[in-house]
Amino acid sequence: MPGPLLAVDAPFLLYRSFFALPETIVDPDGRPVNALLGAANALLRLAADHGPRAIVLCFGAEAAAYRVKLYPAYHAARPPLPTGLERQFARAPGFFAHFGWGSISDEALEADDLLGSLACVEQRAGGAALILTGDRDMFQCVGERCAVLYLRSGTTGVERIDEAEVVRRYGIPPALVPDFIALRGDPSDGLPGAPGIGAKTAAELLRRHGSLERAIERAAEERPRTAAALREHAAALRDFREIARLRCVELERPADQPTDLVEGARAARGLGMRRLAVRLERVHSLSEL
Repeated sequence: MPGPLLAVDAPFLLYRSFFALPETIVDPDGRPVNALLGAANALLRLAADHGPRAIVLCFGAEAAAYRVKLYPAYHAARPPLPTGLERQFARAPGFFAHFGWGSISDEALEADDLLGSLACVEQRAGGAALILTGDRDMFQCVGERCAVLYLRSGTTGVERIDEAEVVRRYGIPPALVPDFIALRGDPSDGLPGAPGIGAKTAAELLRRHGSLERAIERAAEERPRTAAALREHAAALRDFREIARLRCVELERPADQPTDLVEGARAARGLGMRRLAVRLERVHSLSEL
């Protein structure tokens, strides 16, 4: 039976790797390759642990125009990419292609949208999907045949997030994650949520009413302060939900593509990653015995 499709939040993985490893890790021309090295190591571990049938890295806009139009402060507080990381973003698709890992990008969408779209196409075809990310917005994709491998900042390894874990964390099913984000807010995206409504109240409202829309319609049933927040900010809350929802697009299902240790080692050696190259060559030699 084929393994799952592994869809990777490439911007998050590269960003995390850039700050986890020193910029003194450079290629023969003296340019930093720390983010590329860290990301490669992480994906090689996941390939060994999960046996994916293919790995696809997703790139996209920092802030999709349609989301900014709905709420101009969306992502506005995020700092620009460091120069050393921006250059590695540009080099990433070519470098990872040597490992047999695909890359897709869309200037009109964010990486999250492509991750969700890949998960959809894979499940429609009868397969299973894993989404590697550090963005909790992606919990809305979790289902019977889709799980999130969650990368927490400042730690190593991943947490597997399934439907039961989403319910345990938030008190609501994955499908209501966008409604939950709209109500509670999301500081990382610059979304303020409903005034005075935190995570506990947001979950209670959604369990009681079943959706953000029904909670707004039945605002009169709530305590005065909550009712006022729902009524007075209804339009903004609907916009926040639309921002949090993934925009799915039609994508071609990726073909099976095993990880290529030989070509990966050659590419790693070319960028000065000698220890990685030696390790990959050793693993390949052992597999040939």
